Order: sequence, then structure tokens, then C-alpha cells
Amino acid sequence: MQKSKTTREIGDIGENAVAAYLMKNGYEILRRNFTVRGGEIDIIARKGDRIAFVEVKTRKAGSMTSGESAVTASKKQHLIKTAEIFYRDHVKKYGPAKCRFDVAVIELKYDKVVNARYYVSAFDVGDVSHR
Repeated sequence: MQKSKTTREIGDIGENAVAAYLMKNGYEILRRNFTVRGGEIDIIARKGDRIAFVEVKTRKAGSMTSGESAVTASKKQHLIKTAEIFYRDHVKKYGPAKCRFDVAVIELKYDKVVNARYYVSAFDVGDVSHR
């Protein structure tokens, strides 16, 4: 009997799938699990002059809550603040870039990806009330 995976292991499966998707589509992965006090961004990727800050939500197939519903206003605020910290350092090294916030929702069955949804520009800074 196979041991049940931890939440982190399940999340890693989803993040690996999304990173592979991005690389296949010409993105360079700049960072994974970029963490600062008060926030984390799962994947930061660049293609040309565009940086995508990607939030990955991985769920087991048939989960009671959707990955989309887990990206709350509070979560968006944390992502934006964390992205601002990353971006300040990035601009110093590489110059300005256009930024966007993407969301990827991955569904697993027996640790295999059975469904994936990727939302380009899922939200922007204006979508979050008073930061």
C-alpha cells in the first residue's frame, strides 16, 4: 500500500508540471518558491520583456474546493507585495519588465495530472482593494 503524499509533495507535483509547461512555451524559470516574510510566489518566469508571477494550486480530483477559489483577495495582496520585493531586485540587475499575475490549477488522480487550467493575467494590482 502506497503512503499518502503530504500537502507539500502534492504541491510539488503541480508546480513541476506548471514549470515544465512554461519552459516548453519558451519561458525561463527565474525562481521557484520565492519566499519573503509574509509571502511566497510558487514560480517566477520570464519570456522576453514579460515576467509572470505564477500561483499554483494543486488539488486531488474531486476536491470539495476549487483551486481558483483559493486565490482570495488576501492571497492576491500577499502575492503582489512579494512580487514587488522580487521586482525591485530584478530591475537593478536586468532592467524593467512588464509583469503579470497568472494562476495555474492542477488536478491530480493517483499523483498524475489529469486536468490543468492556466489563467494568463488572472488578476492585476487594480483587482485588489486598498493595499
